[in-house]
Amino acid sequence: MQVLVRDNNVEQALRVLKKKMQREGLFREMKARQAFEKPSERRVREKAEAVSRARKAARKQAQREGLLPGPKKKERAPRPNGNGGDFNR
Repeated sequence: MQVLVRDNNVEQALRVLKKKMQREGLFREMKARQAFEKPSERRVREKAEAVSRARKAARKQAQREGLLPGPKKKERAPRPNGNGGDFNR
């Protein structure tokens, strides 16, 4: 995993790294590996995760078919520097 440090801005690079690690599920895996998980607990957790994924998939499908309203869209305030959220510099 690589993060570019621009203009010696280490704080921004750390934020980007943390976001990438979060997306990859690294923090969750580290937390899971801190202590031993019994096989029965693992089965229960995996079953609950599968149910959650199935519910989410069904909800998304219902939204696509128009049976449920779509997710509420958040209004974003304009950025103070005036670039309007253009991150591709």
